[in-house]
Amino acid sequence: MTVSSTTGANGSAILSVDSSTCAALLPGVLSVVAGSADVISFLGLGGLFTAHITGNLVILATHLVNGGAAPLAPMLSVPVFMAVLGATKLLACNLQARGRNTLGPLLALQFLLLLGFLVLAVAEGAKNDPNAPCAVVAGMLGVAAMAVQSGLVQISLEGAPSTTVMTTNVTSFMIDVGELLRRGGARDPAAVRSRVRHTWPAIFGFALGCGLGAAFEAVAGLRSLALPAGFALLALAMGMAIEPAGDRRP
Repeated sequence: MTVSSTTGANGSAILSVDSSTCAALLPGVLSVVAGSADVISFLGLGGLFTAHITGNLVILATHLVNGGAAPLAPMLSVPVFMAVLGATKLLACNLQARGRNTLGPLLALQFLLLLGFLVLAVAEGAKNDPNAPCAVVAGMLGVAAMAVQSGLVQISLEGAPSTTVMTTNVTSFMIDVGELLRRGGARDPAAVRSRVRHTWPAIFGFALGCGLGAAFEAVAGLRSLALPAGFALLALAMGMAIEPAGDRRP
């Protein structure tokens, strides 16, 4: 990690982190966003997953089998996620056609969606009725934010692991660890170690986000959505520091 010090106009020291460091740390920060948002929405909005969208299908199936009324937010989450993901790709293509980078604008969009998620979820005591219109719209803003995040990782971050779904990351990580530990050594140890270095921050960040989200939600309720929104703002600042070469072109 490279940290440089410069002097401002008033003579004060200003610390800056280079773009390669930001690029390496950004997936971990985004994983904290996803983990905390997922746990807080699950606890505070009647079991809605904002990042783990397929989990909402499990919730719906459970309600249907038990003869209960299917909650509206989980039903809407999958089509909303798909629609926003498609719109994210179209937006990225439009930005690239104009010769603009995609990372900063997509991170900004994600932050604004999470900010709206926070404001609407807190309004009118949404936790008291997760099926209220305000709560449902708030949940869809959270789902939309996670859709944008899922898209931007593939569009704008070269070689980054998933930051919203950890099953694939954990599988890849443990297979690579097993490869390093196997008798005779790994066939390509440098490549395997590189994958491990890229994957573990996302896993750790998501677990950290889940723990922080659960703890904050227990204390502050839906106001704890300020946590993922704050980390999303940090991610935006880091994204603005990453060099344009970090963007992936289709």
